Amino acid sequence: MEEITLTLKESLTIPVEADVICPDLLAEKSHREIESLPLYHGNRERRLGELFEVRGERSVRIMIEGDVSRVKKIGYGMTKGKIVIKGNAGMHLGAAMSNGEIIVEGNASDWLGAEMKGGVIRIKGDAGNLVGAAYRGSKSGMNQGMIIIEGNSGNEVGERMRKGTIAIMGSAGDFLGASMTGGTIIVFGRIGMRSGAEMRRGTIVTFQEGDDTAVPLQLLPTFRCDCTYHPVFLRVYLKTLQRHGLKIKEEYVTGNYRRYNGDIVELGKGEILVYEPGA
Repeated sequence: MEEITLTLKESLTIPVEADVICPDLLAEKSHREIESLPLYHGNRERRLGELFEVRGERSVRIMIEGDVSRVKKIGYGMTKGKIVIKGNAGMHLGAAMSNGEIIVEGNASDWLGAEMKGGVIRIKGDAGNLVGAAYRGSKSGMNQGMIIIEGNSGNEVGERMRKGTIAIMGSAGDFLGASMTGGTIIVFGRIGMRSGAEMRRGTIVTFQEGDDTAVPLQLLPTFRCDCTYHPVFLRVYLKTLQRHGLKIKEEYVTGNYRRYNGDIVELGKGEILVYEPGA
């Protein structure tokens, strides 16, 4: 299948709003029609062809070359296809998407996969704040799909998350999984303060105490340890990550975890699983 390649022509200092860079919109468009699509560069309307060199046409596969960290809403609401970004990506990448795949070979900014309903997003570098979160005033964030971050992430990851999976190979910031009502967040590095605050349902998994005793895990006092056990369901999640090419220690797959239930100031049916080395 032919691929559409968009190469950034100039370094950007002013943000660009580019929700037109989406497989659904480019699938049936000719080269000239793609170049004519409107973008907003600050408060000015410009054409896509002014900022990007366009190669290819009529495809659901899009390759973006260059640092597009100032370009917002790439893949917004996409329902099919694949986007590969050879560089950094801007805010709202893959927000509200329901299918397809996005791969970023650099870093991503805030609101990555916000309120996404399906599909896969994979970030080779770091991500910003509010990954898979709900927009302000909205009742629910990420509802389906998978987000994989191979580096670190910022604050409020999975805020109001309802379903789906977020895997962070590095560390996460504060308020991880705040107000989440379902879904699974797995963090292989450190987690920040107030993780699971006002959590009603869902699962947060951390390996912090096993790998980084110099930074002890601090959970909210509204989470209570009720047992140590081997969660069979977690095997499925970790094996899935292995199939995506991620290196997961086998002892994580077969090991035991301490289970904390909470947040008891809310419904209290959420859980934080802490890997127990040698148990």
